[in-house]
Amino acid sequence: MNKITPCLWFSNNAEQAVRFYLSVFGGEEVDRVYYNSSGPGPAGSVLSINFRLHGQDFIALNGGAEVEFNHALSLLVNCEDQSEIDMLWDSLSANGGQTLQCGWVQDKFGVCWQIVPRSLDRMLQNTDRAPAVMTALLKMNKLDLAVLNAAYQA
Repeated sequence: MNKITPCLWFSNNAEQAVRFYLSVFGGEEVDRVYYNSSGPGPAGSVLSINFRLHGQDFIALNGGAEVEFNHALSLLVNCEDQSEIDMLWDSLSANGGQTLQCGWVQDKFGVCWQIVPRSLDRMLQNTDRAPAVMTALLKMNKLDLAVLNAAYQA
């Protein structure tokens, strides 16, 4: 169990969101807690779903009331290669998702994700090469690992 578990607040579609995330990332549903007669939804409907993606626990909450996700919180996904970046980018931006600058994508539920190569952290720690990498990165929506590597090597 993680010490910190992100809780994602959905109005009433937490089940659909969890199914979507499990289909994109793989993972497992851990537990469900159902509403009782005093919950914010109908009796017997799902209140929350605990699930895990790549070892990280999450809670999806049907909290009611229209609460929008925004860019103030995003989930960063470190990818091993361009094919993983492409697959996650395409999956998360499908069916109403939005592509954003610098490797960010907002999925159809409104959750913001940063889809980045694992090597980006190392590139940006090199004070001599980081400016060229950042200049290249700022021109992209979906990150292109070959272009970032070329900027780093220049």
